[in-house]
Amino acid sequence: MDVVISQNMVLEAKELSCIRDDRILFEGLNFKLSNHQVLLLEGKNGSGKTSLLRIICGFREQDSGDLFWCEQKIKDSEYFSEMAYVGHLDGVKKELTVLENLKMSLSLSQKGRYSIDQALETVHLAGYDDSLVQTLSAGQKRRLSLARLLITKNTLWILDEPFTSIDKSGITLIESLMHEHIVAGGMIILTSHHDLALHEVDVQKINLSLCH
Repeated sequence: MDVVISQNMVLEAKELSCIRDDRILFEGLNFKLSNHQVLLLEGKNGSGKTSLLRIICGFREQDSGDLFWCEQKIKDSEYFSEMAYVGHLDGVKKELTVLENLKMSLSLSQKGRYSIDQALETVHLAGYDDSLVQTLSAGQKRRLSLARLLITKNTLWILDEPFTSIDKSGITLIESLMHEHIVAGGMIILTSHHDLALHEVDVQKINLSLCH
């Protein structure tokens, strides 16, 4: 079955601000992201990168401003069925097996372009189906999180430091999967201290250290 990523999608932020412990992390933030585009969030530690991702994911409210998905406020749109988030904690259940984690993710979303077997092969976890996640290395858990993205249909990937605990070959793999997603019409927002090697891809950059 061919899986088609939703097209003509636009995520837009208007005058967003975030305050933490009476300190302004950023304010007056505006951006617009469409299919085939990447938004890279940069800035020093404490500048609000993860806080912005949490706002975009709906985990916390912005202190002012609005987010729109296809010109509708996010809460009134189909946004949350179109996005997937991978954060610092990987989002996998350590007491379950690799296969059980992926089956659980699949039960909560639409099927993506990869089968479970294809995804495990792609992220170099073939043969780990019955392994408990708690026995995996940090890098393998990160790869499992990527497999979750591959087996489910999501237009927007939101990635918080996706290259953490990943070796050089893993970085190349993640970049190739990101490139594949963008070429297919996907969208990505990420934070990273790693220079992206995404050739012929429209990458926007926002330095949050400058947004206050």
